[in-house]
Amino acid sequence: QMELEALRSIYEGDLCFRELSPVSFQYRIGESGDPKAFLIEVSWPETYPQTAPVISMDAFFNNTISSAIKQSILDKLMVEVEANLGTAMTYTLFEYAKDNKEVFMENQPVNTVTSVSNNISIGTPDVPPSKKKEKKEQLSKTQKRKLADKTDNKGELPRGWNWVDVIK
Repeated sequence: QMELEALRSIYEGDLCFRELSPVSFQYRIGESGDPKAFLIEVSWPETYPQTAPVISMDAFFNNTISSAIKQSILDKLMVEVEANLGTAMTYTLFEYAKDNKEVFMENQPVNTVTSVSNNISIGTPDVPPSKKKEKKEQLSKTQKRKLADKTDNKGELPRGWNWVDVIK
């Protein structure tokens, strides 16, 4: 199949492109970390390109995209299909989706991202040390002296051992 060869050579080395079978292809529109990235799957029936390819957005990758948006993307792609019936159009469809990604996804809420980034920041390493520091300030003088006697493995006294408590 001519189109298959063409797709393979055009998208060679393109990580967004996946050939699921010689008649079924996926293309990821957008970078993998992009909240507005989506994946379209195009499959060729036997009578393609005289008949429309099957375009699907059922991939798990799209599970954060609302069904209304998926439907509107598919509707827009089908208009493009109608205009290209009878010609090899898989590349055209993928490129059309790439060019119109912002329009396709303009109504997609991007709240999924904020929750993800919040989760990431919870585990930041600088949270525990600051908590420990607060506790140190409340030590009695004898405890403070003991602390000062303990040096860390580099032979240095722990940070803050000689701080003067200004407030008191």
